[in-house]
Amino acid sequence: MKICLVSPYDFAREGGVNQHIIALAEEFRAQGHIVKIMAPSSADEDETPEADPDIYRVGNVVPIKANGSVARITLSLNLSGQIKKILQTEQFDVIHIHEPLMPALPLTVLAHSKTLNIGTFHAFSQSHIGYYYGRYVLRLFVSKLDGRIAVSKPAVDFVTQYFPGYYEIIPNPIDLNRFTTEAQPLPQFMDGKLNILFVGRIGERRKGLKFLLRAFNYIKQQMPNVRLIIVGKGDTKGYERYLRNNGIKDVIFAGFVPDDMLPRYYKSAHVFCAPSTSDIPGYASVVQHGKQGLLVEPKNIEMLAMSLIRLLADANLRAGMGREGRLKAGQFSWKNVSQRVLDFYERSENRRRAKLRLKRMRHNRRMLSRTYGLGWLLRRRYQAGQPERISKTRQG
Repeated sequence: MKICLVSPYDFAREGGVNQHIIALAEEFRAQGHIVKIMAPSSADEDETPEADPDIYRVGNVVPIKANGSVARITLSLNLSGQIKKILQTEQFDVIHIHEPLMPALPLTVLAHSKTLNIGTFHAFSQSHIGYYYGRYVLRLFVSKLDGRIAVSKPAVDFVTQYFPGYYEIIPNPIDLNRFTTEAQPLPQFMDGKLNILFVGRIGERRKGLKFLLRAFNYIKQQMPNVRLIIVGKGDTKGYERYLRNNGIKDVIFAGFVPDDMLPRYYKSAHVFCAPSTSDIPGYASVVQHGKQGLLVEPKNIEMLAMSLIRLLADANLRAGMGREGRLKAGQFSWKNVSQRVLDFYERSENRRRAKLRLKRMRHNRRMLSRTYGLGWLLRRRYQAGQPERISKTRQG
């Protein structure tokens, strides 16, 4: 099978959707499928002369503020010629578009695609002004999707506000091999202190790092033997100033950490904390409170501090939640998720073919009705009766 995976986001930058696409492509190729990726890119072609031939870089990138973050997408309106040429050359069996209603690449691909179209909806928000005001036009593009995937129940609830229909829930996967290998903890953190780990973009307010730092101030007063390790890119000056002004120690800004090193940071941590500022239903859909982790009201510094102290003080509780988490994570392995996606392609193609057959049948019926309708029957009866009437007239 020949598959095209489409991303709306700058492929020269890291991001959850792009990582999802890259890993999905690897899994599909391992099973013998041909996979190409189409995405906008800010990479300078002169700087990357040996570009990956399996990646089509289409469109210039523009940063747009969205949902408390910055989406780096293409708004180019002259993509049609390039996209039509790619589609005509490749003749894909499946075009799988992630965030299919994002401008402008996904919409342009949908407009010109004549094959099986699959869309995966990743986003969740309380509302979407673009979906609301553009829903009447966007419904034309949604109608071109032969199958719709959402990564969680909250994502389904969000998108169906504007575009009702059936969505297959296939979750974001986890590279279990990456974290189940015998990664060694980092020796500088193995000094007897209890480690809290934060991983995320430091500059994004929605990640909630400032609330974790304030909670950490309370934690240090109760448990001096605790360290906070912060992994992620971003300006740390404001945070460091807060730490100095409040005399808070044992906070490590590790900066950007390569993917191959990240498992060692997790291995060094006693507790992982994601202090997001919004009440993300996606967390609750995979973490059962008190079983695989503790869920805390967003921005509630006192409750966050108390929950972290509870975990740090109880090694048995941490170990039990860790076991439960590893069992739950098995459901999200790349092998399982990629196979579910392939199975969904097959079911969607069967439905598409059935619809095409039904459409042809209806078309044929209309054509037969026009050709052999009431007028045709009346003419047949008239013509059939003519010789008999002529014969009777002669006999008379």
